[in-house]
Amino acid sequence: MSEIQLHSKEINLPLIMECLQASFSERTNYRHPYPYFVVKNLLPDPALPLLRDLPYEAPNLEGPSGKRDLHNATRNYFDRPNQDAHEIIRLICEAFQSSQTVRAIEQAFQVDLAETYLRIEYAQDTDGFWLEPHSDLGVKRFTLLFYLSDDPRHLGLGTDIYDDRKAYLTRVPFIPNSAMIFVPSDITMHGFEPRPIAGVRKSLIINYVTQDWRAREQLAFPDRPVPS
Repeated sequence: MSEIQLHSKEINLPLIMECLQASFSERTNYRHPYPYFVVKNLLPDPALPLLRDLPYEAPNLEGPSGKRDLHNATRNYFDRPNQDAHEIIRLICEAFQSSQTVRAIEQAFQVDLAETYLRIEYAQDTDGFWLEPHSDLGVKRFTLLFYLSDDPRHLGLGTDIYDDRKAYLTRVPFIPNSAMIFVPSDITMHGFEPRPIAGVRKSLIINYVTQDWRAREQLAFPDRPVPS
């Protein structure tokens, strides 16, 4: 039996949900230049290799960067077909869709997720990738940037934080199984400064979005808002 198969037997929905709630409760709060949070040990350790080894090819970044939607054709989401194909994806989606997790997020981060939909992107960034400062304000109600790859060269590849004039201030360390979290507002400027990327920088971009989100095929449960 392969290592991946062995790990899969150690993962179940209650364990993932328990891990999420414990991580949220032990969050570190930051107030400058806007409220954001860093959490550690977000998922059970056996889930990480299952996620890192998902069979999605990293996109070729030949051409422009600066915005993720410039490469829409090569982006991957935890949508219904991928949930059917990979048990770990289904479990992650069910955990973040559950009323227990939604309540924990609402209470920990003071956000109202009523009538929102779960959207999870499997991001694979390669050399040449960068993101201009942006706030996520609009149809995104909640943002969680989960750091997945375990390459020690990726420690300096975390999310960059800017002030309201888009001046660079600081950087969140890219530590596997940790995440940066914020509730989007007009000052939640974040991005990714151009810098070398060795290998593939893997992360999950987890959002709860409003019913105005147009690309319904990207949603984990397009016909079902989260219970809140």
